[in-house]
Formats: sequence, structure tokens, C-alpha cells
Amino acid sequence: MQTPWFLMSALMMLGPFASERSFVSGGGRDRPARRAILLVAFGTSVPEAQKSFDRIQDGVEAAFPGVEVRWAYTSRVIRAKAASRGRRLDSPETALAKLMDDGYTHVALLSLHVIPGKEFHELYRNARLFGDMAGGFEKIEIAMPLIASHEDTLRVARALIRRIPGERKPEDAVVFAGHGTGKHPADAVYGAMDRVLKEEARNVFVATVQGYPSIGDVVPKLAEQKVRRAWLIPFMTVAGDHVRNDISGDKPDSWKSLLAKNGIACETVFSGLGEYPEVVEVWIDHLREAYAKL
Repeated sequence: MQTPWFLMSALMMLGPFASERSFVSGGGRDRPARRAILLVAFGTSVPEAQKSFDRIQDGVEAAFPGVEVRWAYTSRVIRAKAASRGRRLDSPETALAKLMDDGYTHVALLSLHVIPGKEFHELYRNARLFGDMAGGFEKIEIAMPLIASHEDTLRVARALIRRIPGERKPEDAVVFAGHGTGKHPADAVYGAMDRVLKEEARNVFVATVQGYPSIGDVVPKLAEQKVRRAWLIPFMTVAGDHVRNDISGDKPDSWKSLLAKNGIACETVFSGLGEYPEVVEVWIDHLREAYAKL
């Protein structure tokens, strides 16, 4: 299946190694192979949202029994908040250094981001440096984030539709709430997801906190259809701070408040993508592909 233009634009930024996403070190080939998996997420400061990560961990351990599985978090803010509570979280660079020090030779890294945006590209570049390091890992394979192809888009869209609450009435709208990344071409993934969802179900929309389409783009469409109730469902790995404050919080500029000003009542589903087994399986399929190349 042909790769959509918006994903091609994002992947082209990965440089000449994007087609393989693997890096081989020049030294240490006489060592016995020791394989590990590194799961990399943005992170969350909301304890209740941790269950998304717990279910992803369970899924990965079931798919790769006996393989060392470790975590890293890209958000400096999240790591600092965790440290203030007495919990140390590793950055991807720290986690990779620890794996190297512990004698692991082959690493499959899975990005638990939703789109191949800015954070994924930074992660990719830094992991490549570890792969190039003399005497370091013999090989690193980097699995793609959740939405990396049209097939991924279809699988995730259909999974999201199956998760719409049964009490939703036909006249109710459903707004899938994504993070967005307005300064990166991968932001176009959200527009593509919106189109695919509309092909699968009626009265469904995608909006983002920091990209396009925004909730401001969606509200006039809801008003045009005379919608009086909307279900807000996270299109994020976890139902964390954005969901609880920016989307369903009581502050004046939250989505909930904006919709209320337009006569639309809201119902929020507090479940992240990591809580849906069929969505987690998409991530795990990406990891399987990477791990098979080690």
C-alpha cells in the first residue's frame, strides 16, 4: 500500500537510514548476544493514567517472554515531577547508557508516541548515535510510533469506533482528542485520521490541543449540525493532564467550557489508547518487526 504524502514528509526527515531504522556498531562482535526492549513514552504526571503503561507492559511481556523490558520517558518536565515525588525516571539516553553498561548487545526501541513527530525524530537521532558508538551496542532497531502507515490509521480508527460508549445516542457527536504538533509535518496525521473516521462512522470528529484541527475548528461544525451533546474521547497514549485539564477541566478555556458556551454538554471518557488491547497490538506489531531484525 502506498505511503500517504503526510507520512512520507515526516519520514523523509529521518535521513538516509529511515528505510532500515537500524544501526550497527563497529565493535564487540565477539560478545554473546543479549537482547533487550526499551519502551519510550512522553510520560504522565497523573497516577490514574499509569494504567495505560501497565497494560502496554503486560502486552509486550506476553509477546516477548523472557526478554528484558525497560522504560524511558522523553519529557523532562514529567521526569522532574516524578523526581520531586521520590521516583526516578530515565530519559531515553540514560536508559540506553544503562543497557550498554549492563552488557546488552541488541536493543529494540519502541516509540509509544502516537505520530512520528518532533519527539520521535529527536529520539531517532539520539538512538542512532548510540548505534554508531564504537564498542557499544552491536545493533539497535527502532520501531515506529502508533500511526506510521495507512493500515495503522485504519486499524486504530476502527478500534476507536468500537470504544465509543454504548449509551451514545445517534445524534450525539464524538470528538477524539489528540495532542497535535503544529510546527511539524506529522501534524497532518490528525486530519487524515479525521477523514478515515468519517468514512467509518457518522458524526465523529478529531480535534487537537496544539495542532490542526483544533476544537475551534470543530465547534462551528457541531453548531451547524445542532449537536447538543458531545463525547470527548482521548486520542492520546494516556488520559493524563491534557485530558483532565485542557479538555474536560473547569477552567474557562477548556474544551468542556467552550462547548458549554455553545450549548453543548460533554461526556468525557477517561481512557488512553494504551488501555485498548487492539490499539496496543498495533504498537506491538511495530515492535515485532523491529525485534525480528536484531
